Amino acid sequence: MAIRKHRAGELVIEQTRDFTIVRAMLACGGLMTEGIEWPTACYLVAYFGDDPVGVIGIEPKIDAALIRSLYVDESMRRRGIGASLIAAARKAAHTRGARHLYLFSTETGGFFERHRFMPVAVDNVIAAIPGVPQVEYYRARPEELAREVAYHLDISGDGLIER
Repeated sequence: MAIRKHRAGELVIEQTRDFTIVRAMLACGGLMTEGIEWPTACYLVAYFGDDPVGVIGIEPKIDAALIRSLYVDESMRRRGIGASLIAAARKAAHTRGARHLYLFSTETGGFFERHRFMPVAVDNVIAAIPGVPQVEYYRARPEELAREVAYHLDISGDGLIER
């Protein structure tokens, strides 16, 4: 694996399969790490200089994808990194054929609503993307699923994908 050098003070977002970095960042944020190695999952890491400062995951399935595990290091918040990660995730999901993005959140719904995600019934997410790791995790734990709030964003207009 090539080690990329970044410029000091520059924000760069890169796709990674380095689950050591992803797992460490998610653990720092108290987020679930189960299922991150799913073969079709895509993780994007934000670097500020050479330091990883944020992460987001996408679990795609045919026409839809689940955003999971958005985390930005507390010392780097309020700098637009979360917004940049969402934009990168939208593009990554769209290039994988997704026309709809979904996510679960218990505490950060307002943040996602500012990025045009709309609340939807949790059952809509379960029906739209069965089989992705985070959905299956919650299906196996209905007491945890009952605490989640689901969100949806139509990204079909993000560009043209020939089918």
